[in-house]
Amino acid sequence: QKVTLSESAQAKKSQHAEEAIFYMNCRAAYLTVLKSSLENIKSKEQLSLVLQQAGRNPSQKTVNKYWTSQTTTLNFDDFCTILKKEKPATKTELLEAFGKIDPHNTGYISHDELYKILTTRGEKMTRDEASAIFKQADFNCSGKLDYNKFCDLYMTTSEQCCKTAREKLEVDGRLRKQQFGSQTETSCEGITLPASKPSPRISRKTDDKLAPTKGDSRTPSRPSSAQSCKASISTTISVGASSNRNTKLIEPDTMKEWQCAQSKGCFYLEEDGEIISHKYRLHLPQRSTVCITIKPLNIRQVEGKSCHWLSVDTALYILKENETQENLQLVGLTEQQNKEVFGWKGELGSGVYWLLPFTTGCRLKKVKPQVTGEAKLVYRGEDGELGLTKEFRAALLDIFETIDLDGNGLLSLEEYNFFELRTSGEKCDEEAWAVCKENFDMKKNELTRQGFMDLNLMEANDREGDPSDLWVTLLSLGYNKALEMTEACPFVIDIYAEKCKPRIKAMYLEAGSWQLNRAICKSVVNKGEAKVMDGCENIIIYTYKAGRRITSVIENKSDNKVIIHVNNERSKNCLSNRGLTVFAVEVAPKSMMVSQHVVPLNEQEEWLYNCVHSLL
Repeated sequence: QKVTLSESAQAKKSQHAEEAIFYMNCRAAYLTVLKSSLENIKSKEQLSLVLQQAGRNPSQKTVNKYWTSQTTTLNFDDFCTILKKEKPATKTELLEAFGKIDPHNTGYISHDELYKILTTRGEKMTRDEASAIFKQADFNCSGKLDYNKFCDLYMTTSEQCCKTAREKLEVDGRLRKQQFGSQTETSCEGITLPASKPSPRISRKTDDKLAPTKGDSRTPSRPSSAQSCKASISTTISVGASSNRNTKLIEPDTMKEWQCAQSKGCFYLEEDGEIISHKYRLHLPQRSTVCITIKPLNIRQVEGKSCHWLSVDTALYILKENETQENLQLVGLTEQQNKEVFGWKGELGSGVYWLLPFTTGCRLKKVKPQVTGEAKLVYRGEDGELGLTKEFRAALLDIFETIDLDGNGLLSLEEYNFFELRTSGEKCDEEAWAVCKENFDMKKNELTRQGFMDLNLMEANDREGDPSDLWVTLLSLGYNKALEMTEACPFVIDIYAEKCKPRIKAMYLEAGSWQLNRAICKSVVNKGEAKVMDGCENIIIYTYKAGRRITSVIENKSDNKVIIHVNNERSKNCLSNRGLTVFAVEVAPKSMMVSQHVVPLNEQEEWLYNCVHSLL
């Protein structure tokens, strides 16, 4: 036992040492470009530059993944999170990539062949950019590129960037002593708020009881471990097995005379655990009572296979667009519940609204693959012709059902482009769509199910039966090697309006924006129970139970950033989106951020939320 404990301690020590080195490199790179860790990255160009200083070589696609159309700034914690996700390329990976275009393993690639690849594929280079590479004497000779030497130079340059940044940090003692981010596993963007007066709902002592609701009981407690911290606060919510059903939503059957609009969408889980989804624009031509609902999309069910996504929690935040898209006002969120359907009902004025889908990530998250084999996607018939297997065709029909956002049984160019952006990162233009029209079955300039099947069969034929590209498509859409959708959650949104015809349109497919983070914080602050941290009146913890989830938000009213330690060890039958029972978050001055989302592990059983927030 002593040996085991010693090995465990040694492993933890090694892990802490690795983390220390990682964050030192983060700080060094960040401060090479910016003056302070509290200064934000303000542009794509700045993000690209600071990533390069950290030894990364980000593509435009990578930069666009983190700097979306709705991003205005990224802070130091965001940068640390990005670096965790974007690992530096190894020489082995680089050589493998070059090996794919050097099938005979000569170690060289002709300039003509490389020029064609660089200027026609992926992020296309200009003629001058490609020519600049060929002029480098270090790795070019006789019209060929020696990619072994190129990889050596690439790795040396990457390491030199990191080394230079570290040396600058070591030389400048003032920078080295600055305070940096908390380096948490998951970081939500802080929402900076103006100075405000204490809420009348705030409890000023940790032993004040929260007002209980039906089926819930809340009692404060202070574990002994909190005594070593500067200040702490504990929140306990006990939820009965039957109390996770909120106020019943009005049934659509009672609104038969109301006009309806519908759109489908999907939550997709990225390789790094981030969740992206469609974002929607809703237009109401006149003031009307409206009912908006969201639920997981119940598509084909195969006997013996579970539909993992049906248990995923879903929600919609409704925001009113005022003068600009950036100026969005929170109107409401879908809290009323009827089984798996979550909805909101109320009166909305005429104008434009944004519907931002949300899932906590408690149930939609990375799991270790349990599948050992690989489903067969294509086969050759007796005539030697390629065909799609029955299982793959069934999966493609499900995919079609999911990406057919308006549910008309056809794929428009806009709908198909959401599919293309997700699977290849590129869009299909009008010219390419016209070529599709000539080769595949279409109706009214929209792709049919059969056309979609034939398009995938053509891809298989182009690769002479090699299913590699088909698997890239399937994996990016959340399927595993057994053709089960385990890392995606399709959903459907319905809008009922009493006095007008609502119009909904999917606008983006991207990660949660700062508007969504702000809306989450605002809803919790407005409706949740607030407690001032005992011994530190500038730190307030808001906790709100909405349907099947509990969300906590930390507000820091002080002029200094704070690090809050979060402990869930006494919770029972709970799932946190953080994936950890104990973690820490950093909250910038005069701002607030989501601490965590929690849902029950087993909804049929009682669950106990017991969380201690402590100031470090």
